[in-house]
Amino acid sequence: MLRRLLARAASQGYGPDCSVTPEEVGGGRPKPWMCYRNLIELRVFPASACVKIGDTAVDIAEGRNAGMWTIGVARTGNMIGLSEAEWLALDAGERETRLEAARRSLLEAGADYVIESLADYEEAFDDIEKCRRSGETPQS
Repeated sequence: MLRRLLARAASQGYGPDCSVTPEEVGGGRPKPWMCYRNLIELRVFPASACVKIGDTAVDIAEGRNAGMWTIGVARTGNMIGLSEAEWLALDAGERETRLEAARRSLLEAGADYVIESLADYEEAFDDIEKCRRSGETPQS
């Protein structure tokens, strides 16, 4: 599956610096092995200087288990699971109800931050950087 996703991403001009599958490391989420392999391959240290972004509770658990900051993606990921057209077809009250349920689920899973879509990451990154500068670590 990853090969197909990488091929599609490449056709749109994107190529990740590193990609890891559960089979390569002996287990998937919530085990931290994929995060650790990425850290090793990218030569990044410490894990507490990194951010795991995901759209499921198990993604958040993986990042926490790896000692990373975590950001949950509420609206545009699996927690809501709708296309943009399907999302916009909902009335405003239903959208807010679903969004709040997704936010709550990700926060209950331990997300340090929850954003609506990946496009909203900058404010969370800025907050994380301020926390790091003041000596805070993930889950502290």
